[in-house]
Amino acid sequence: MTQNTTPLLIAGPTAAGKSGLALAIAQRDNGIIINADALQVYANWHILTARPSTSDQELAPHFLFGHIQADAQYSVGKWLRELRDVLGSTKQRPIIVGGTGLYFTRLLNGLVAIPDIPSEVREVGNALRTRSAGIEFLDYLRRHDPQTLAVIDVNNPMRLQRAWEVHTATGIGLSHWHNRPQAPLLQLNQVEAVVLAAPTDWLNRRISGRFEAMLAQGALQECEASLQNGWNPRLPSAKALGAPDIIAYLRGEISLDLAREQAITATKQYAKRQRTWFRRYMQDWRHVPAEASPSSI
Repeated sequence: MTQNTTPLLIAGPTAAGKSGLALAIAQRDNGIIINADALQVYANWHILTARPSTSDQELAPHFLFGHIQADAQYSVGKWLRELRDVLGSTKQRPIIVGGTGLYFTRLLNGLVAIPDIPSEVREVGNALRTRSAGIEFLDYLRRHDPQTLAVIDVNNPMRLQRAWEVHTATGIGLSHWHNRPQAPLLQLNQVEAVVLAAPTDWLNRRISGRFEAMLAQGALQECEASLQNGWNPRLPSAKALGAPDIIAYLRGEISLDLAREQAITATKQYAKRQRTWFRRYMQDWRHVPAEASPSSI
């Protein structure tokens, strides 16, 4: 039997069952699993980001999981460079799985060749985001870059900060740079690409249940370790869902019940943004039920 080596891309909202599906297909097809989640790359988060367990990683080769230190910056450009190296070093079927829509979009449409943002600009941006939760970015973009403001998620402070940083550093709007992408690493006609479609009620129940399981598995201890190692809320790694809430509990600022409620709510809101991204940018992918069996992929 000829081995299937066509790259498989599996996207879907958080808690939809992507990792389990990817593992089953990797075992079936002698594949390798490559991470496409912007937070599962960080070494300090295993439980809170639902990174594949050690036992799962023993069942199939896994790449780009937990290999970046908590205080390091990471970007879609860095991910693409690492992914290129992985793809070039294997003859097994690559199964690229995650919930970071931007990674998949740039994988198939090309990386935007934006110059590096100076660290001093990023530091100012971090301070502005912390101070105003994105309001100052909105005001700036309305005045200086309305074209970008019209096409980004205005409810996502990180997206607003990125647009502000790019315009501040380059004098050119993010939407302009997006119209000048480099050649993509893969093209849609070269891969099998599926999006897991999850009904809202079903997914919300899974999100709630998974967070309870995370607490039972040691999420508090994981956050305590990050706190002791120099917690910095401005770092990209600090955006792990539930981490800010548990840290606030550990500092005595809120109750555990409130931390739990806030973390679950934030995760549900994030899943909603993911589904919006998938509907907008992945219309040409095959959308399958989240509970689809490996045999249907």
